[in-house]
Amino acid sequence: MGNCFSRGKGRPPPPPLTAQKLKEGTPTVQKHTQEINWEMCSEQRELQRNGNSVLSEPLVREKSVRTFCTRVGRTSSEAKIGKAVSETRLNTLFDNYRDSTEDSILADGIERLCADLNLSPDEFRVLILAWKLDASQMCRFTRDEFVKGCRAMHVDTVKGIQTKLPELEAEVLENAESFKDLYRFTFRFGLDVSVGQRILACDMAIDLWRLVFSGQEPPILNRWLRFLESHPHARGIPRDTWNMFLNFAEAVGSDLSTYDDTEAWPSIFDDFVEFENDQANQNITKEREEVIKLSQWSS
Repeated sequence: MGNCFSRGKGRPPPPPLTAQKLKEGTPTVQKHTQEINWEMCSEQRELQRNGNSVLSEPLVREKSVRTFCTRVGRTSSEAKIGKAVSETRLNTLFDNYRDSTEDSILADGIERLCADLNLSPDEFRVLILAWKLDASQMCRFTRDEFVKGCRAMHVDTVKGIQTKLPELEAEVLENAESFKDLYRFTFRFGLDVSVGQRILACDMAIDLWRLVFSGQEPPILNRWLRFLESHPHARGIPRDTWNMFLNFAEAVGSDLSTYDDTEAWPSIFDDFVEFENDQANQNITKEREEVIKLSQWSS
C-alpha cells in the first residue's frame, strides 16, 4: 500500500540512442521519435485543423507525439495525487509512542510526540491534532483514532504531521464552519468519559476557552473569564452554555451594548452582563467622585 500509484503510467520511453548506435546505421526516424518536442505537437494539431494530409514519415512522428502528450498529461495528474499513506508506517509510528500496558498513546506518549513535533502539549495545534484524530478523551489517542485520523490527513510520519498542522490551523482560523466544528469538539474533548461526565468543571472550561480561542480571541473573552474566576459556577458549564457562548461573543461585540436579555440566553449570560454593568456604574461613580474632589481641591 505504501507504493506510489503506478498503474496506468504507460510504457517508459526507450533508452536514448548512443553515438555508437548512430554510427552503426540506426535509422534517423527513430531519433525523431525520441527527440519529440512541443512544437511537433502544435504542428500536427495545426495540420489536422486545416484538413491537410500528412506524408508517411510525419504520420509516424504524429503517432509518437500523441503517445507522448497523453503520457505527460497522465503523469502530471498522478503527481498531484502524491504518495499513498502506508498502513505499516502508521502503525509503526503509533507503536513508537504507545503505552506499554495498553494499546493507546497516553500522557507520556503524547508528551514525547509533542516534543518530536516541536510543540508544547497545551498549544493550539495540539488541540487541532486531537480534533483531526477525533480523540474521544483528553490525554489518550487510541490506535484506531490515530491510524484513521492520520490516514484522513494523508500523513504517516512525524514530519508529515508537522507540515500538515499549519495548514489545518489556517483552515480553522479562516473558515467559520471549521472553527465551529473544532469549538464544539473541544467541549467533548474536555469531558471525563470514563466517569460519564456531561458538564465541564468551571476551571477546566476556563482553560479550554483560553486554548480554543488562543488563535482568534473575541473581544469579550477576558472579561467573561474574569467573571467566571470571581463567580465560579457551582454546576459547571453544560454543553448548551459552551456552544451558545460562541454566538454570544459574536452578538455582544466588545461593550455588551447590543445584549438583549429578552432572548433565550442561558441565565449565566444574564448574570455576567449584570455584573459588567454594575462594574461600569461603579467605575463611573468613582470617576465622578474623583472629579468632585479635584474641583473642590482646586477651588
